[in-house]
Amino acid sequence: MATFTVNAQRFDPYANFKFRVKWGNKYVAGVSKVGALKRTTEVVKHREGGDLSSSRKSPGRTEYEAITLERGVTHDKEFEQWANKVWNYGSGLGKEVSLSDFRKDIIIELYNEAGQLVIAYKVYRCWVSEFQAQADLDANANAVLIQSLKLENEGWERDTDVVEPKEPSFVEPQ
Repeated sequence: MATFTVNAQRFDPYANFKFRVKWGNKYVAGVSKVGALKRTTEVVKHREGGDLSSSRKSPGRTEYEAITLERGVTHDKEFEQWANKVWNYGSGLGKEVSLSDFRKDIIIELYNEAGQLVIAYKVYRCWVSEFQAQADLDANANAVLIQSLKLENEGWERDTDVVEPKEPSFVEPQ
């Protein structure tokens, strides 16, 4: 188990614009947005027989919300190929779903302003529940064409092997 050290020099929280997504030991090109990692645990209310006026609360099932990945449309087929493993229209009877490998573990890495890895999350048993090949087309718009994946998952955890780095400092000339 890694030990955590506190960087006494860092006062500001990390920015949300430096990150990378990895699956299958390679980085996914061009991801511009990653949805929030969120889990919710149901509350189970119960009462004891001798207590007429109040109820107790216990944790129930924990659910992990889907994560959306967005990126600009390019010739890279990674998003589409993964989505096709869940359902590939027109592939023939018995070949619509790739049961052996439609799930993937992914890693979401966050970096500080200097480009140092500071936090990583492992997301387990993801699969594509929604694939948007492209956004709306609009001849009057001035925007990048975006595609997205909605990933169902069975949980995530922080990678405790990633420790806070010593941040760089500029040395003042004397």
